[in-house]
Amino acid sequence: MVVSERDVVAKLTWRLMPILAAAYFVAIVDRSNIGVAALTMNHDLGLSSAAFGFAAGVFFIPYVLLELPSNLALARFGARWWIARIMLTWGLISAAHALAWNGPSLYALRALLGAAEAGLVPGVIFYLTLWFPAAYRGRIISAFMLAIPVALVVGTPISALLLQLDGIMGLRGWQWMYILESLPAAILAIFIPFILPGSPKDAKFLTGPEREWLIRRLEQDKGGQGSSDPADHGSRWLQALLNPQVLLFCLMYYGLTNLNGAVSTFLPQILKERGFGSVQTGFIATIPYAFGALGMLALGALADRPGKRVPANFAALAIAVLGFLSASSTNDPMLKLASLSFAAFGAFAAIPVFWGLPTSLFGGAAAAASIALINALGNISSVVNPWVIGLLRDRGADYNGGLHWLAAMAGLSALVLTIIVGLRGRFSYNRVG
Repeated sequence: MVVSERDVVAKLTWRLMPILAAAYFVAIVDRSNIGVAALTMNHDLGLSSAAFGFAAGVFFIPYVLLELPSNLALARFGARWWIARIMLTWGLISAAHALAWNGPSLYALRALLGAAEAGLVPGVIFYLTLWFPAAYRGRIISAFMLAIPVALVVGTPISALLLQLDGIMGLRGWQWMYILESLPAAILAIFIPFILPGSPKDAKFLTGPEREWLIRRLEQDKGGQGSSDPADHGSRWLQALLNPQVLLFCLMYYGLTNLNGAVSTFLPQILKERGFGSVQTGFIATIPYAFGALGMLALGALADRPGKRVPANFAALAIAVLGFLSASSTNDPMLKLASLSFAAFGAFAAIPVFWGLPTSLFGGAAAAASIALINALGNISSVVNPWVIGLLRDRGADYNGGLHWLAAMAGLSALVLTIIVGLRGRFSYNRVG
């Protein structure tokens, strides 16, 4: 029987991606809705811009510390049950944000949310490497991470509308927002263990020949780097952690990982400073997020073309730099919105096109460990950037200083990528690029 590669990948996509994308969609809503809540919550809790920035960033401290152990636990116990555990705990903690009464209580809840969500992204990326051949990972990871701008496009105006529930049953609008938007995570957690298959060997939705073809193809992609079995916990993962190239990828990811997060966290306040109301802000904020979705699709497709993975990364970072610099140079509402939309096109695409590089280097437990390490160390910028942007806002008259900071972070990533390519050499890099 002749196996159609396109048919196998299509089956994998339709069977796995909807539930994984839905999980990430809910995660982004629950993680980023603090940006909309800030429109009224900051006044209620007495938060300065720097204090709010710290609250947004403290999420990532336990998130970073627990990424690696969470991802290794996923590799040992299986993706289905571990992802369900992640979603249930973060849903409960997200709802508990409605109980915040001051800055320290919000900091504690954000830290607990980060601890609960740790391991989701690298865990899913690792899970996808167990199913999809390397040639398709750029577009598949882009499709998964497309949940980020889609969640912001859909979730931001909904969050803004939920603020209008202010006063019902004695609760503030932002409290209702946290409670209602936490419910989907708990609901999805119930179904995920019964929907996600464990491995290609267990894929009943594929025919016997299709399963055999997929397993052989994944072995070829692995290129002798070790078993792709999630239970393979040998010395290979330690070797990955000590690999200098992995550490360079960590530094590159440090520069780009919070670009889209900073946009979603502070965009509502940037727009409100331009004179828009809360509901207006929620709907206008969807424009840059829509451009972010287009960037993910366009550059994700480009990254999977032969020899285009590295150029796609450079393009995403260059667009982000130019967009942030342009946005920081004007206070005209329409020009700033247009510049931020341009920046979002590159900033949102930067993460998914990046992951096509390191996921091509390792297999098995080494992949789980290297992905988790890159995601963990890179996300340190997600702790630093919101606090720096808030501090610059408190010391200045607007958020333009913070936009300069984000342009510098994207520039750092481009510089590190240049070093990575230069050290490996053009021809030896073809396997990744």
